[in-house]
Amino acid sequence: MSKPSGVGPSTNGSVDPFAWWRAAGAYAVDAAQRAVLYADIERQVGDQYRTQREARMPNVLHFPAELVMSGLELPRPVNYGLVRIQASEDRPADPAKRPFVVIDPRAGHGPGIGGFKPHSEIGAALEAGHPCYFVGFLPDPVPGQTVEDVMRAEAAFMRRVAELHPESEGKPAVIGNCQAGWQILMTAAVWPELFGPIIVAGAPLSYWAGDNPMRYSGGLLGGSWMTALASDLGNGRFDGAHLVQNFEQLDPANTLWSKQYKVYANADTEAERYIDFEKYWGGYVFLNDVEMQYIVDNLFIGNRLSTAQLLTSDGVRIDLRNIRSPILVFCSYGDNITPPAQALGWITDLYASDDDVRAHDQTIIFSTHDSIGHLGIFVSGAVGSKQHRKFASAIEQINLLPAGIYRASVDDATKQEQKLLHDPYLLSIRASGIDEVRDIVKPDPESDRRFDAAARVSDINLALYRSMWQPWVRALSTSQSAHWLQTLHPMRLQFEAWSSQHPLACLIRSSAQYIREHRQPVDEANPWLHMQQQCSAALDRALDDFRDRRDHIYALWFDMLYGSPLMQALAGHAYGESAPVRQHPGSTPEHLALMAARQQQIKSSVDQGGVLEATLRGLLSVLSQRRAVDERYYHLAAQLLEQQAPGRWSLAELRAAIREQTLVMRQCGSAAIEAIPGLLKNTPADTIRKAGEAITQMAAIDKEPGAQDDAVRHALQQVQALFEQAVLAQQPRIQEPLELVPAPVQTPAAPQRAAAAARRKPAAPRGKKGVR
Repeated sequence: MSKPSGVGPSTNGSVDPFAWWRAAGAYAVDAAQRAVLYADIERQVGDQYRTQREARMPNVLHFPAELVMSGLELPRPVNYGLVRIQASEDRPADPAKRPFVVIDPRAGHGPGIGGFKPHSEIGAALEAGHPCYFVGFLPDPVPGQTVEDVMRAEAAFMRRVAELHPESEGKPAVIGNCQAGWQILMTAAVWPELFGPIIVAGAPLSYWAGDNPMRYSGGLLGGSWMTALASDLGNGRFDGAHLVQNFEQLDPANTLWSKQYKVYANADTEAERYIDFEKYWGGYVFLNDVEMQYIVDNLFIGNRLSTAQLLTSDGVRIDLRNIRSPILVFCSYGDNITPPAQALGWITDLYASDDDVRAHDQTIIFSTHDSIGHLGIFVSGAVGSKQHRKFASAIEQINLLPAGIYRASVDDATKQEQKLLHDPYLLSIRASGIDEVRDIVKPDPESDRRFDAAARVSDINLALYRSMWQPWVRALSTSQSAHWLQTLHPMRLQFEAWSSQHPLACLIRSSAQYIREHRQPVDEANPWLHMQQQCSAALDRALDDFRDRRDHIYALWFDMLYGSPLMQALAGHAYGESAPVRQHPGSTPEHLALMAARQQQIKSSVDQGGVLEATLRGLLSVLSQRRAVDERYYHLAAQLLEQQAPGRWSLAELRAAIREQTLVMRQCGSAAIEAIPGLLKNTPADTIRKAGEAITQMAAIDKEPGAQDDAVRHALQQVQALFEQAVLAQQPRIQEPLELVPAPVQTPAAPQRAAAAARRKPAAPRGKKGVR
């Protein structure tokens, strides 16, 4: 690392004719030393690659783990496994808390990125005191393994985790990264009863959305026949190095220059970070041909997941609307692999309106980052210590949200908020809607029409390849030919070519050790160092400009080719046709009948309930006037519940009650509020007062002057008046003195009058929900 060394032009006002020569000499020494140090760092990367390649279960997990369940032992075996992350002795896991399961993507690299650093997804769950599990995989798939087999294995893992934690607060919370995100949502759509809250980070779910240049690749290459060819040349296996190479081609400046230059320019400090990252980046894995073909045909090119067009082998439709757990989507505008449009496009693909979302009882929360890249979503220490830590610590708050679409943000907390939360960050959640998601996704029916044509051409080309060329390719491919193709892949050669086995490695290693002991870094003010930095920046800009022009040309070619009348006709679209090619999946008659019965049930429940239902209605009436609520509300509510009614309601009961009363409030409006005194008629006055005070305390959080605070104050006054009305109704009536008079003779009307008097007496408390 460069530091002041006293070498450079004179600064005392006199002209030193030899200053530039001395600066050049000092820079030459520093540059030569950095070159040797960089070569030695790359040697260590090569050695690390060879060690990882020979390991049976290579991974990059930072945390110790023990095997719990192997997918190889399942009826339909897979190369996945479930391990338990061992918590540290100074921060043991709380068995009563909801377990977390982190699932890593199998998209070319090996497992472990979700627990790559202390500040990571696994680290965040452990810090919050949750038991934590990790789902990883072996480099080689089981022959014949399919995507559906992996889904069944993930379901088995969820059952096992739930069995290990019968005393936990709820079903396992799951984090799915990238490819694991869409796969775990597919699993949850088929087995929704197994899952708690689901967090998907950087997971592409709607592949035609946005402006990501990678989405044009399938069409410009003629479709998925290239995938079949690569798998056949691999003797039935698809090499994950192809996927990593595609990722690197998205950013040629970083691939060809910036990544290496950063290590060279900071050779004294970048070694550990760079070597650790290359351990993950160079850990290539394989997929079966049937797995990769399914992914490309149905997701990358076909885009069938987000419109519920996929079926399992036994005929079950994979419909993401079946998921009953809250889904938190975390994405970034700096992600060039899964931009927000592709992470959120499934929402606009599935739902036409907010009422449609609520009708399917689905809770969706999304959070966007302004700049972090794709891998940074999983591996960045800053994101791990901020977003992932807040998501883990507030998972129960997220689980309580009623059906609808919400937007979450993590911001710096004020000093007062930090004192309450004991945390430098504050998680806020506000109501959103399909319109806000649509503004991000920007659905384009004309673009969908072109991608539909590309999908049709892909099917045609794949059928031609399978009929004409595939038999010959498979006949000529052997395990040995596949091995050499994999060994000579450019992504592997960069690691294989330079390691300690190279004849010059010993010289570089000894020279690097000497240089570290006699390092002569150049002055930061050295003009030659500034020239180096400017040249690097210029090369970066040139490669970025090349990338932008290349991507623009790809988009033009794609639109021109698949937007032509000929290609549109091949796809079955007439010229000038305006009907969307991807309709929203309709509701079944059974679902419509269920919703009609549900609405009738909600209307009939407006006068049913007790103190819990009345308190929730009052609280929802007041907080609906807020723009957003944050975790302070949850912490205060939990504190009040612990003080006033410890153990009275479980989290599952609270979640069910919140969702129920939200529907009642939304459908019945003011009638639901006016029914509050009736709900409290069998509740002691003291309990009613405490509930009213709790609502007042909740409303006092985050006071803001202006129209919003006025609306909150008005709603609070209305609720307080209704609770006071209920209290007054519980006051004992003043009874008149009794007179000792002879009992009247019973007449035929006497029984009726006695029954009426009985009805006027206060009713005894009944065992309704929420009344103890």
